[in-house]
Amino acid sequence: MTLDFPLFLRTFKVNVAAPTQLMWALIGLILTIGGTLLEAFITSPPWNWGQHGLQAYSLGVNCQIAAVLLAGCLGGRNAAAISQIAYLILGLTWFNVFTLGGGVEYVYRPNFGYLLGFVPGAWICGWLAFRFPVRLEYLALSCLMGLATIHTAGISYILLAHAVKWPGFAGLSIPETLSTWSIEPLPGQLVLVCAVTVLASLLRRLMLY
Repeated sequence: MTLDFPLFLRTFKVNVAAPTQLMWALIGLILTIGGTLLEAFITSPPWNWGQHGLQAYSLGVNCQIAAVLLAGCLGGRNAAAISQIAYLILGLTWFNVFTLGGGVEYVYRPNFGYLLGFVPGAWICGWLAFRFPVRLEYLALSCLMGLATIHTAGISYILLAHAVKWPGFAGLSIPETLSTWSIEPLPGQLVLVCAVTVLASLLRRLMLY
């Protein structure tokens, strides 16, 4: 009996990839939960530290989006998507891991569509991040496409909820809701995209993949 070496390599790769993806999925879940609790800050420029010292300024957002995109850039599409599915399940059933709490009733909140967008957003970011060489511009593109997917899902959810008069949206106009959840957080989220791009590039090079 002869050994089909190419088939052996493919089988070995599948057997090794599954635990690795589960590991990255767990890491992505932990990062997302931690990022939800951590407010994002930016420091003053280094050339001002001598005169005014090190000062921190809030970006007006938490690190949740950064964690979702970082999971995609490091773990790949499947692990990143699994981590966000697990995050949604935890938040809708047992734990208050979302920004404003948790529970099934969270589906009535205007920002729930953005949470749903974490799954396709993480998948797209992870798919693009491993489709191109590890370079800053490609990782930035991956993060931006992931962020765009999250906002597309969130905006679509808001428009649909207003159209069907979803409970919890009464008294909120569409422009007001979109401004609160898409326009106002966007500058801070773009800064986080830059930070994730640089961090993911460094980590990917250190881990040689």
